Amino acid sequence: MEPPSPHQPNTPTFPSFPSSSKSTLSRRRAALSPEFQAKLTQMSLRLAPLVQLTSGQIHPHFPQSLLCFWLLTESQLDSLAHFYHQRTPCEWTRHYPCPVYWPSGLTLEEKRRKLGKFIGLRGCDTPVVVDGHRQNQMSEEVWLRLNRTEEEVERDARLATEREEEERAKWY
Repeated sequence: MEPPSPHQPNTPTFPSFPSSSKSTLSRRRAALSPEFQAKLTQMSLRLAPLVQLTSGQIHPHFPQSLLCFWLLTESQLDSLAHFYHQRTPCEWTRHYPCPVYWPSGLTLEEKRRKLGKFIGLRGCDTPVVVDGHRQNQMSEEVWLRLNRTEEEVERDARLATEREEEERAKWY
């Protein structure tokens, strides 16, 4: 499905979740297993949607719950990354709260982790590989620093100089 255009209204439809009137099967399982009840509660957690910086739109596949996040397909993950300027870096990429490096060739698990990190889910950091299988890939922080615009580099240098001057002024 194509991302919405800025001219069409954004009225995505989302699955509804069971309310307080649970099905009999769910109630029986929850009574037998507190862990099952805890998992149901966890998976029904609602997620706050992100809006695209350039249009103010919400992607139609943005997950509305933790369960919907885990059910996203690979093409939906790619579409979300592209819609929110993460797959193809541009001037807007770094303006999101948690930008991520989205190179080609990622596995489904890596894409899910990166999108989870992008939308602010805990525990979605890419694991460190000790035996060196992933050592040839640069870290996201290094990639983001290397892909800064000239204006961002100048701004950071100016801020660093101002901080140094403030520190020196404290000693006089």
